[in-house]
Amino acid sequence: MMMSIDPLALNTDAFPSSGLSASGTPLDLQVLQQAQQWAATSALWLCTVLHTWGSAPRGPGAMLAVSAEGHHCGSLSGGCVEEDLLARLAAGQWQAPSQVIRYGDGELAANVKLPCGGILGILIEYLPAGDDTVAYLGRQLAAVAGHEALHKRLTLPHPCQSLTPAEFATQPQINVQGHEIDIRLSAAPQLFVAGYSPVAQYCMSFAFSLGFEVVLCEPREEVLATLQGDSQVHTLPPGVRVLEALPAHYLQLNGCHANTAIVALTHDPRLDDLTMMEAVKTPAFYIGVMGSAQNSRHRRERLTRIGHLTDTDQQRIHAPIGLDIGSKTPAEIGLAIMADIVRLKNQGAADQHR
Repeated sequence: MMMSIDPLALNTDAFPSSGLSASGTPLDLQVLQQAQQWAATSALWLCTVLHTWGSAPRGPGAMLAVSAEGHHCGSLSGGCVEEDLLARLAAGQWQAPSQVIRYGDGELAANVKLPCGGILGILIEYLPAGDDTVAYLGRQLAAVAGHEALHKRLTLPHPCQSLTPAEFATQPQINVQGHEIDIRLSAAPQLFVAGYSPVAQYCMSFAFSLGFEVVLCEPREEVLATLQGDSQVHTLPPGVRVLEALPAHYLQLNGCHANTAIVALTHDPRLDDLTMMEAVKTPAFYIGVMGSAQNSRHRRERLTRIGHLTDTDQQRIHAPIGLDIGSKTPAEIGLAIMADIVRLKNQGAADQHR
């Protein structure tokens, strides 16, 4: 199948290097949503980063969808390889149901270089238009949206033969053994912030830069007034989704997926304590609350006495929150918190590889 596309007209700014879109939505979620829409009437290619060696702008699991008409959504490398890949698709390459290609080692395109000599391995699936492809993409969309986690298994050069439930992973897990490929799909990491504060401002900014979906749950009208409207004083980082609700109540009704970090950073025990009581009922991989060592001891006593939290529940709560780097300013505390969250996220990914 040939498609009409002018590679010279491509704007590499259209290929984000972050895992989030400008709106804060996980980029791969948008890719699958768009691919599913195209699949109703158009064949398409779904491209997934399998491996990176050395430096690469986007990691394993990153996706790019390209329709037979030449439209594209997503990013594999922040613009390093996309122009060449789209030109090759326009020329009719990669028509098998599945194939793996590599950029950066000079074998495919000697003139295409990744930062610091990196190498990128990419799975390309060619998917025909129709209901089967729409359903196939829909299952993957549900996984990336956080509704379930999936093992996606295929044998080159054949179509995917299996989408089965899997345990949640804090990062995409990919195993390649010869022609056998196993990709574990689940939601992008999410930072759930229970109440605004100066420290929360820095946490949200760092989290967005790190590819987290960011949700701020703020029930206080006087604080909300400083974040929006005519009385706005603070400018939230890009992509933050604001929920006007009591965090504990929201978590009680909606919960969260296992790739979520829940943090309470207001120093208001009424807000923070209630959040912790509900947070321990969720599968969140990180739960933390701000306060000094002495305040944290008092909070633990309250949570045991009033919230009836068990020792196991208490052990899940990081309090004082963050790595001990001698933080003093809101920016330093925010950095320490996000460093601790990333440590746990990446440690979980390493444990899952063992």
